[in-house]
Amino acid sequence: MSQLSRRTFLENSMWAATAALGANSLVSSSRAFADEKPSSPNETLRIALIGAGGRGKEHLDEFVTRPGCEITVVCDADSARSGKFADIIQEKTGKRPEVVQDMRKVMDNKDVDAVTTATPNHWHALVSIWAIQAGKDVYVEKPVSHNVSEGRRIVEAARKYNKICQTGTQCRSMGGTLQAIDYIKSGKIGEVKLARGLCYKSRGSIGPKGTYPVPESVDYDLWCGPAEKLELTRSKLHYDWHWVWNTGNGDLGNQGIHQMDIARWGLGVNDIGNSVLSYGGRIGYVDAGETANTQVSIHDYGDKTLIFETRGLNTPDLRGAKVGVIFYGSEGYVVLTGYTKGAAFDNNGTMVATFAGDGDHFGNFVNAVRTRQVSDLAADIEQGHLSSALCHLGNVSMRTGEAVSVAAVKERLGSMPNNAELIETFDRFNEHIKENGLNPAETNIHFGKHLTIDPKQEIFVGEHASLANPMLTREYRAPFIVPKTV
Repeated sequence: MSQLSRRTFLENSMWAATAALGANSLVSSSRAFADEKPSSPNETLRIALIGAGGRGKEHLDEFVTRPGCEITVVCDADSARSGKFADIIQEKTGKRPEVVQDMRKVMDNKDVDAVTTATPNHWHALVSIWAIQAGKDVYVEKPVSHNVSEGRRIVEAARKYNKICQTGTQCRSMGGTLQAIDYIKSGKIGEVKLARGLCYKSRGSIGPKGTYPVPESVDYDLWCGPAEKLELTRSKLHYDWHWVWNTGNGDLGNQGIHQMDIARWGLGVNDIGNSVLSYGGRIGYVDAGETANTQVSIHDYGDKTLIFETRGLNTPDLRGAKVGVIFYGSEGYVVLTGYTKGAAFDNNGTMVATFAGDGDHFGNFVNAVRTRQVSDLAADIEQGHLSSALCHLGNVSMRTGEAVSVAAVKERLGSMPNNAELIETFDRFNEHIKENGLNPAETNIHFGKHLTIDPKQEIFVGEHASLANPMLTREYRAPFIVPKTV
């Protein structure tokens, strides 16, 4: 049977099975490929790019001329975007990749060895699981999931089918970050019990909420996939999906995941913590966005604490960092001010060391695909899952809370144990509101539930568990269902 005939047969039989059996039939059909041996390290790694937006363009640039790699398929629910990618690849290589709109055709294609995905967040988990079950290695962008449960399902799939799955937290491959983490873990700033992640990144209004047309080049059913198929309520379909709960996770899960990952890494904590409390809101303007543009998340790890600050309005730096991480030690502190650089200081504020150096995160992925060793990955899927989960937990806490005055936030924080850092963080939060011309007395903040976590089961327990646990997953839209077990 020719490749074309075989593909047509697979598509026809698979679509029929999907219609007859429902949501999980495609995943089951793909499993036949999962146990096949990987390609020889000497062979060309054939790659499918799924997601042809801004971050997808960076994937293209990384692989299009990389030795031993070939982009053979480009896929996007927006045919206009994938067509432009194909034009670029053809111009650079002389070969035009196959262009498909439905990613399930990528899963059927046995001529694809690896999938990289830069789709919207709500697709990350299902793309990864389907690809793994179809026998392909995966590079999945951050956050790896749209909710906590999805991330764990990807980890389970990668382990079950012995596939390489890299997370797009590229700081894990950057020389400057690696130097800083080594410095911290060697004890050179003493005992570190607090890390603070910062996402001080100005974000303006995305325009008024309304009903807007979907671009004609978009298959909107495929674009929505696992998410609820809702009317488009913002003027821009692409990118602004970050600010709507149905498809995105706010800047905490967009930019902040990078700094959250570094903060957790440097603290040396390898689960999702004992509890979470978050407060914030979308302040300064009213628009089509739903996610918080100003938020604080507090993650309790017993003797260690991770505090994360998201600020979408104009904000001055903190100890030289705007998008970065600060580690507070008993004998000094380390500030990372970017993906590749930072410095260490003693307790008097004197700089004592600097860190700098970039890296090759995509090259690390290719190397691990060649060696078949998960341990060779700089950012294995489990690390991506844990850090993504922390972002989701902060959002769950905030969303299960209630609107209160700014003054009430301080009062509630003041009743918590070991509250000095919490109050200091809040006082800067309050100043931030004033600096942007807002009146704290007239600004309502959503103060979240203080949620207790069972980190082994990755569920909430205790008083608010029944309210919060449903938000660890979502209702999926057939046939785009993330399986409960793999």
